[in-house]
Amino acid sequence: MAIDPSDILLTDRVAVVTGGGAGIGRGVVAGLKAFGARVAIWERNPGSCADAAREIGALGVPTDVRDPAAVDAALARTESELGTVSILVNNAGGTFNSPLLDTTENGWDALYRSNLRHVFLCTQRVARRLVDTGMPGSVVNVTSIEGSRAAPGYAAYAAAKAGVVNYTKTASFELAPHGIRVNAVAPDLTMTEGLQQLATGDLSGGLADGIPMRRVGHVDEIASAAVFLASGMSAYITGQTIHVDGGTHAAGGWYFHPDSGVPTLGPA
Repeated sequence: MAIDPSDILLTDRVAVVTGGGAGIGRGVVAGLKAFGARVAIWERNPGSCADAAREIGALGVPTDVRDPAAVDAALARTESELGTVSILVNNAGGTFNSPLLDTTENGWDALYRSNLRHVFLCTQRVARRLVDTGMPGSVVNVTSIEGSRAAPGYAAYAAAKAGVVNYTKTASFELAPHGIRVNAVAPDLTMTEGLQQLATGDLSGGLADGIPMRRVGHVDEIASAAVFLASGMSAYITGQTIHVDGGTHAAGGWYFHPDSGVPTLGPA
């Protein structure tokens, strides 16, 4: 079977991106749209939802994806206006610093609901509709490098992101007979509005020193991986987590010393 350039196209497929009003999600919305998909943004913030929808040419559906009833309503509206959803990008999430000994039950639950529970809710709802209609589909979960390494001060967040990785594997197995693929992308530092607030310039040093490629990622680079996983180019890929991280995960703690350029493991 020869590869055809059209295999990457998403022409007239209906896609949903949760948390698509800003950051990585917004980049994914633009990427899917550029390759022909009709895209719905499910975003909790009505303002950023409307802005992104208007600028990119998507359907904006203000939605709190942590709420099952809200997810059901968003799916019904999306199907009514765009058609059956065959691409789902579970991107919504968030975090805050919470040292292990100080983390409250409410704080833990909040991070679980923001980063893992909605992945189950949205995947289940969309997959049920695909099974009912006999359509194949692709689910792409946005996790994080923090799901595969220690994250001091962010234990609840890291646990939820690790949960996304394993949920991706299990969901991929259960949904494979229905032609529904489930994969994940795991970014490291990515230039978003939130990261921009933490630093200035191009971040070629400082925060980026621990990344083998010596720079932070761009939202379009995460979007590229999501487009690939949504498309026919990845038709035989499921249950995988692709680290889009400039080599950080593969390096396992090695980095190029910012002064000498010498490969270094551990403290300088």
